[in-house]
This record gives sequence, C-alpha cells and structure tokens, in this order.
Amino acid sequence: MNETPGTEVTELDVELGDGRVLRAYDSGAPAGTAASAEPLVVVWFHGTPNIGAPPVPLFAAAARLGIRWVSYDRPGYGGSTPRPGRDTASAAGDVAAVLDHLGVDTFAVMGHSGGGPHALAVAAGLPDRVRAAVSVSAPAPFGASGLDWFAGMAPGGEASLRAAAAGREAKETHEAAMAGGGDEGVDIGFIAADEAAFAGPWGWFGSVVGRAMAAGPAALIDDDLAAVSDWGFDPGSVRCPTLVVHGGDDRMVPASHGEWLAGAVPGADLWLQAGDGHISVLRTSEEALGWLAEAARRQSSGD
Repeated sequence: MNETPGTEVTELDVELGDGRVLRAYDSGAPAGTAASAEPLVVVWFHGTPNIGAPPVPLFAAAARLGIRWVSYDRPGYGGSTPRPGRDTASAAGDVAAVLDHLGVDTFAVMGHSGGGPHALAVAAGLPDRVRAAVSVSAPAPFGASGLDWFAGMAPGGEASLRAAAAGREAKETHEAAMAGGGDEGVDIGFIAADEAAFAGPWGWFGSVVGRAMAAGPAALIDDDLAAVSDWGFDPGSVRCPTLVVHGGDDRMVPASHGEWLAGAVPGADLWLQAGDGHISVLRTSEEALGWLAEAARRQSSGD
C-alpha cells in the first residue's frame, strides 16, 4: 500500500496464540536511511472509530526524523479479530505480539483520542521496551478522582458515553438508534477549527473512519465500553518521558481530561493549545513527534 511518495506501508496479519489475528501495518525504514542505521520505531494508536493505518499527514515529518511507523487495527476493527470485553490494558499484549513478530525490541508510542489511553497502557505494561509516549486529545479514566468527567462535553458525545457507562445493551441500543437516523444534527463536539483541519491534511481521517465502520459498530462499542470501565492499569505507573497534548477548546474530550492525565503521569509535559479542538490540535503533531523522537533517543542513550 503506497500512501505517499517514498513511503511504502506493508499490511500483515499476526497470528496470536489464542486464535486471534491482528492486522498490522509497517512503513519500514524511511527512504534514505543508511543500512547501518536503526530507525526509531513509533507505534501509532488510532482513535475511535478508525482503522490502524499509520498517519499519512505525519509521514514527511517521520522521514525527516528517521521514524519507522508500526501500527495495528484494535480488535474488531479492519482485519483484526473481535475481542468483546477487552480492557485498555490488553493493548500491551497485542503490541508485544506485533513487535515480537517484526523483531522490534524497543520503541516509542503515540496515540490520538481513543488511542491515547492505549498508548499509555502499553507504556505502563511494557516499561522495559517503551522509551517515550505522546498522548493527544485523550480521555482520562472514567471516574478519575477530582475530575467531572462529562463537564464540557458536547451533547452527542456525552449521550454516547453515558450509554456506554450504562452497559453493553444500552450502548448497542444507542448505536442502533444513531444508525437509524438519530444522529442527524447531533452535536458531537467539532468546532470550527476542527472543520478547517478536516479540509486540510487531516481530512485523511475520512479514509480510516469509513473502513473502520464497514463491519458495523461492534468495535466502536467495545472501545467505548473499555473507555468507561476499569482500564486495567494506573496512568501513574507510566515511567517513560510522556507528553500530553490537548486542545483548550476541545468539546469531544474536554481539556480537563488532558490536564488530569498530565498530572497523573509522573513528570509528564502538558501542551495545552488555546483555541484548538479535538482535531485541529493535531497542527502541533509534527512538533510532538519531534519531542517524542528526541525523548526516546535520549532514553536509549541513557542520558
């Protein structure tokens, strides 16, 4: 799959010991990388609902930084076997399987939106392998101490997540109603800056959302149920250098969530971007990727 000149993304299926399959993606070493040089592997964690193809808008920056993208479809999305009842922490085992298959030892992680908690889960679950982490526009754990979890959330997003908090049956009923036309005119939280971002390079999301929903809402339901359940790990257990990026005007996942996460992860940096929403905040993602590459390489060298 050739996504952009100079970047060839390979899709592969990784068989797991429990009979499941994960669809994975590998960009390989950036063009021009010397044979003796080891690119920095960055694992991308997709949002809800997306497939796991790595982020095309960041390919040019990744090539400059010597980054090799690896990613995967979370269970139930794209080519990955469903795993109903999965928790967020289970991502660590899935990522370990993919990277073991590819012969990759250490790496960094980067996730957007619903992928942010999964990136942190892998950092917590594989502390000897993860060198640095970036979480963008991510929710905090449901019921996080001192956080009014739904405050500032747009009505559509709040209704969807309240349905998930009520259990699988309520969430399935909610999604069926949305599919039947109940989503018309629903405010899910995009602001004008987000719409402008969709009109630019981050319109790329259109290519991964449709493919994610092609098989129906089951994987989205599993994602949202995991988001409002016990994550299976404590963000405070993340020990690698971590950057939390959040839009100050995000109405899908309010900025208070990013502030909470940055306070929970020891030593985390927080970039709170005034005027940005859930998608437009990705205008800072090239700088965040540069931060990630520098932090990961510093950790690898022991500085």
